[in-house]
Amino acid sequence: MKFRPLHDRVLVSRIEGDEKTAGGIIIPDTAQEKPMEGKVISVGSGIRSEDGKIHPLDIKKGDRILFGKWSGTEVKVDGEELLIMKESDILGVIE
Repeated sequence: MKFRPLHDRVLVSRIEGDEKTAGGIIIPDTAQEKPMEGKVISVGSGIRSEDGKIHPLDIKKGDRILFGKWSGTEVKVDGEELLIMKESDILGVIE
C-alpha cells in the first residue's frame, strides 16, 4: 500500500534508540523511552496560503529529524509502525 500525506503533513519512521546504557546495562523493551528521532518517508505538497498559493515544506524525503515526545499520530502501513505529523511538530533537521 502506498501512502502520501496531504498538505503540511509528514510521514516519519522512528529511528530506534540504544538498547544498552553507556555502562553496558541492557534496557528491556518495556523500560525504553520512544525515540524522538526519525527519518522522513514522505511529505505533503505544502501549505495553501490565503491567496491560494502553495508554499512547499522545508522538510524533504530522507531527512533525519527531531520531534517532540508526544508528536504525531501512530499508524501502521504494511505492518510498519509510522508517525504522521504536521511540519510544525518537527523541532529540527539533523545534518
